[in-house]
Amino acid sequence: MNKLLATLIAGLFATSVYAQTTTAPATPVTTTDTTMSTGQSGTAGTVSTGDAKADKKIDKATEKEAKEISKQDEKIDKATANANEKKAKAQHKAEKKVAKAHEKVAKADPEDKAKAAAKAEEKTAEANYDAQKTMIKADEKAQKKIVDANADKAKAHAKANEKRAEATAEAHKDAAK
Repeated sequence: MNKLLATLIAGLFATSVYAQTTTAPATPVTTTDTTMSTGQSGTAGTVSTGDAKADKKIDKATEKEAKEISKQDEKIDKATANANEKKAKAQHKAEKKVAKAHEKVAKADPEDKAKAAAKAEEKTAEANYDAQKTMIKADEKAQKKIVDANADKAKAHAKANEKRAEATAEAHKDAAK
């Protein structure tokens, strides 16, 4: 039962980590027609301003944004992988402690079996608690890294939008002359 509970809790945390890394931002982002939606790469969705200099600045901003998003996605993947690895190690360690406790019960003399079984239950509960605590800490650390990475992605997107808007405005000024 304890293994099932630990597995369900671990699955819940893994699901929440996955959900947070794959969902769109909660706040809508308003952009001009020369921007790309978050997650696109390359020049898809860009509109030429007719000014080569401005188009070059827009392309540069888009490229810089794509690199930053890729970098942050790698950080998210690494944090998730590290958390999953720590959780697996903690679960394995708990299973070893439980197995060792049950082994002692099996080896105990018939008159000491009840006492050994009670001690094994205590060791099992302690091992499962330690594993769950480690899993929670790993998820908490991963969540912090994911939040920071998503904030950096949002900042990169905002900065790219600013650069695109500046380049477009500059192109319109030059065209008006």
